[in-house]
Amino acid sequence: MEHNKDQKDVLFLKSGEGRTYSCGTMTAIFKADENETGNKYSISEWWLEPNSKGPGAHQHEDNDEVFYGIEGKTSILVGEKWIDIEKGTFLRIPSKTIHDFENRTDHKSGVLNFFIPGGFERDMPSIVDWFKENPSK
Repeated sequence: MEHNKDQKDVLFLKSGEGRTYSCGTMTAIFKADENETGNKYSISEWWLEPNSKGPGAHQHEDNDEVFYGIEGKTSILVGEKWIDIEKGTFLRIPSKTIHDFENRTDHKSGVLNFFIPGGFERDMPSIVDWFKENPSK
């Protein structure tokens, strides 16, 4: 993961720019991460192909997550309830809360994700490898 900016630099990325990770039917594009934010947060776009599953139910012990709908409709599991996130919809998930996301529609969907504090991007190479080894996800 190459960084040529740090927390003192202005970040300006056009649509589609960033560090891209292919995760089966999902694509993550990291816009800013711990190196660039002093580990305060990470920001990424998550794009899901039509009728596709997400990462699987999980939780983060010490990190809140914010999701903001940017395209289509993404269904997000929060605890035991599924919530549909459409363009312009905001959702904050506190740490230690089980969550997942998927696209249940016939159209591509996307969410902007804020991971607080940062550091999630450290796991992306192993997540990409997992999806390569488990292509049915």
